[in-house]
Amino acid sequence: MIFFTDRDLGSSFPQILSEAGLHVEKHDGHFSDNNTPDDVWLSMVGRNGWFAISRDKHIRYRKNERDAVMQAGVGLFLIVGQAPHRVLAENFVDCIHKIEQFLNRHDPPFIAKVYQPPSEQQLRGSRKKGSVKLYLSHEEWLESV
Repeated sequence: MIFFTDRDLGSSFPQILSEAGLHVEKHDGHFSDNNTPDDVWLSMVGRNGWFAISRDKHIRYRKNERDAVMQAGVGLFLIVGQAPHRVLAENFVDCIHKIEQFLNRHDPPFIAKVYQPPSEQQLRGSRKKGSVKLYLSHEEWLESV
């Protein structure tokens, strides 16, 4: 399983995933232009059979980007939460078994969200893992086209 991290996740997010043993391809490793349109990199991710990770929660609402996810057959994980990239990446790593279980139930294309644990648990220092939830299925997308 290969994850492609969007440019909005910076360099520390993919580095933490790599250090945890996940195979990660960074946006900057494939595109020199930071303004590469999302539909372009999403198409490349789909052609390679990778899973995309982004923080751009608006992708679902931009028709060209949402359509690119679905038409390219991409499994897209949106990172949810207001936290430093390090914290978001650690949560993603902590959730990898939940992500694998999610993938056993859902074939791409889809858009899913990876949530942080509730803030009160984080404040108490709990190591409770976040969650993974389907945000837009291929079937839901087909109904909206």
